Amino acid sequence: MRLDIGIGEWKVSNKADDELKTYALGSCVAVCAYDPSNHVAGLIHIALPDSKVNSEKAKKLPGYFADTGLPKLFEDMVKKGADKKNIKVKLAGGSSIMDQNRHFDIGRRNTIAIKRYLWKNGFGVIKEDTGGNSSRTVGFKVADGAIVVSNAGSKWQL
Repeated sequence: MRLDIGIGEWKVSNKADDELKTYALGSCVAVCAYDPSNHVAGLIHIALPDSKVNSEKAKKLPGYFADTGLPKLFEDMVKKGADKKNIKVKLAGGSSIMDQNRHFDIGRRNTIAIKRYLWKNGFGVIKEDTGGNSSRTVGFKVADGAIVVSNAGSKWQL
């Protein structure tokens, strides 16, 4: 079953036939976390690095921000049977689509905030497809952890 994930949302699954999918990642970043031993996958679509800019929104939609969403993602993964020490993380997104001069640089700031959280909590990024100036869609298969990134008719494995 395909589980679609919108901006600021996350989903976790331990069902082999599920695929987690998120669309149109511009400056947003998809964090794909996978425990290959227990076949638990989680994906979150993060829009902004820090919840301090809008604490009310963070309460209603914690996944919108790196600092409030990532703890929820990993907490839910453990509830579904993941072992934190087995979790591998991949990232996609973080583009500068509407910000070619990198004035706001939200994509890069998102990526840095996510990596900072991950490193502080003992997770490393094993692979990423971030930056640039194109939008990405991500599909993440629970059965084997395969991630397919696509945009404008092109597809590649992450």
